[in-house]
Amino acid sequence: MSTVSFLNIGMHGYINPTLPIVAELVRRGHSVTYHTFPAFAAQIEAAGAKVLLYPGGDMPVPDPPIPLALLEELARTTLGLLPDVLSDLRGIRPDLIVHGAACPWGAVAARALGVPAAATFTTFAFNKQVPSPTGFSRTLVAAAMKYPRIGWGFARARWALHRAYGRGGPLIDLMNAPEPLNLVFTSGAFQPGADAFDRSYRFVGASVGSRLTDPAFDAVQLQDPVLYASLGTVFDAGPALLRTFATALAPLGGTVVVSTGQEDPADLGPLPANVLARRSVPQLQVLERAALFVTHGGMNSVNEAMRAGVPALVVPQGADQPMVARRVVELGAGLSLRTEDATEETVHALARRLLEDPRFRAAAAAQRAAQEEAGGARRAVDELERYLNNSPGGAATDRARGR
Repeated sequence: MSTVSFLNIGMHGYINPTLPIVAELVRRGHSVTYHTFPAFAAQIEAAGAKVLLYPGGDMPVPDPPIPLALLEELARTTLGLLPDVLSDLRGIRPDLIVHGAACPWGAVAARALGVPAAATFTTFAFNKQVPSPTGFSRTLVAAAMKYPRIGWGFARARWALHRAYGRGGPLIDLMNAPEPLNLVFTSGAFQPGADAFDRSYRFVGASVGSRLTDPAFDAVQLQDPVLYASLGTVFDAGPALLRTFATALAPLGGTVVVSTGQEDPADLGPLPANVLARRSVPQLQVLERAALFVTHGGMNSVNEAMRAGVPALVVPQGADQPMVARRVVELGAGLSLRTEDATEETVHALARRLLEDPRFRAAAAAQRAAQEEAGGARRAVDELERYLNNSPGGAATDRARGR
């Protein structure tokens, strides 16, 4: 029986896709530990892993929310966490470390301990043809010139990491730390330029099942067509934009479901009678009924929409979301709209187009088939076990099963 240790950053988008994998590993008899921040402990424990908390509380949100500030925060966080993480892992003695590609301390720890490692990509995989938004670029240099304090802070923290731990992890792009096995949580059909990636990248499709159902949410009572709008949990677009979605979609839908995230639903003001606004809703349950999804373009949300065969109107807020929006449009599975152009009239017109033109639903259905064929969490665990068994000393899994 093998011990697998997960390490990740503190964001739902990075943790949620790993939870079905944790559950499947546990079901197959493996022991799983998961280093995390306090806000995510309960859901990780529910998946079956032993939780180890990082010291110091939850990871702060970078300010301003730009790639350079995120890189600085990751470098400083890595320096602060590694001593405790390494101490924990020496006691656990894992057979395999699985870390988020955006979790540099996972990559550094694996190299420092000489433990085989795999990376999980909850965004696209990146290479020269698909540049990483946090990779070295003119934009990053321009940001360093505009925010010299942040730029120098990143440089100092990265140099301190190099002095303490050598060249573990990427030099600049701390959100893109590949390993000999890289699990990418989308299909090869959705990944741009999938054929240009080597065999270390496995496009395993959406890893779903970690989102909890809500017994109090009666999806059966929703009236068709169900139209769903959500901007996720990270970006705060304000109540005005959410209200725009609600009022624009209301004439087109039987029930319009709006997930308000950080916003109090009451701040949206009076809404049409067929609009249901809540801070959070069971997304998978709603998508099973939805005819249309208005989304910020987070990779998890779009993957879940594609897996449900639901066309999307993508209103990207930042990070990799413009790239995701472009891919949805390229594949014909939806449309994209800039936030500054999101008036009630424009949202209504684009939503009507998505509902009335059958080509959008056909394209989304094709993406659904591709996601299902990719295999999801079970395929990911198959890949991890195969990698574990082929690593030095990796026959432990086979011996545990009497093979």
